[in-house]
Amino acid sequence: MIPLAFILISFFASVSGCICGIGGGVIIKPVLDASGLYSVSAISFMSGCIVLSMTAYSVLKVQLAHESVIEKGVSTYLSIGAATGGLLGKQLFDVIKSSFAQADTVGAVQAAALFAVTLGTAVYTVCKSRIHTRQVTAPALCAAIGLILGMLSAFLGIGGGPVNLVVLYFFFSMESKTAAQNSLYIILFSQAASLLFTILTGRIPEFPGPLFAGMVCCGILGGMAGRRISKKIDDQTASKLFLGLLVVIMGICCYNFFRYF
Repeated sequence: MIPLAFILISFFASVSGCICGIGGGVIIKPVLDASGLYSVSAISFMSGCIVLSMTAYSVLKVQLAHESVIEKGVSTYLSIGAATGGLLGKQLFDVIKSSFAQADTVGAVQAAALFAVTLGTAVYTVCKSRIHTRQVTAPALCAAIGLILGMLSAFLGIGGGPVNLVVLYFFFSMESKTAAQNSLYIILFSQAASLLFTILTGRIPEFPGPLFAGMVCCGILGGMAGRRISKKIDDQTASKLFLGLLVVIMGICCYNFFRYF
């Protein structure tokens, strides 16, 4: 029953993640943490792979369908920074994990950091109509912003999460759907770099293979469904869904913090 629940969560998280541009990992990671069935390392790895599969499908599909609104100049520099940040984020995770007597205590650090990021994102989302945005174009600054995004997403094991959207709204004045596509593009690079680092360093954790395969498949199916739904809803509806997800995520983060602490 529980594996089926995880597979369904992977699907619906990927649907909403594709629509909102948050990758789905920001939902999958804390939910699997809350189950207490697997190690923090295994959950971070599985979540990252599911997000990578969904974003790879979504980005490739919009490119082939000539429906892309990805701003290649800005997002390419962001993605280069994100790929580097993804490597640093994995190293940061390993350093913090090794500093605790109980390895899974790093889960409390992840939960607290994700709660703070999600809360800040929720506040910005509510107030964004009153916030003056910027239009950053300098390649070096774009890469630096991407570096921070990639490091944070790899450390948290969530792909990109809500912080990507806030950054794209504020620094690049993007609308919701445009930000969603560009966010997935950035997530693709950061998660690919993170996975490559894990494989090359031989740090792949133990995880249930059949469950992992099912979740990855549902991640791709969720990306397919999310892409279709995204075409039928407007920016305002996508923003409301995004805000609702943030509230749910913060609740799960609170539970996980006290469970791991």
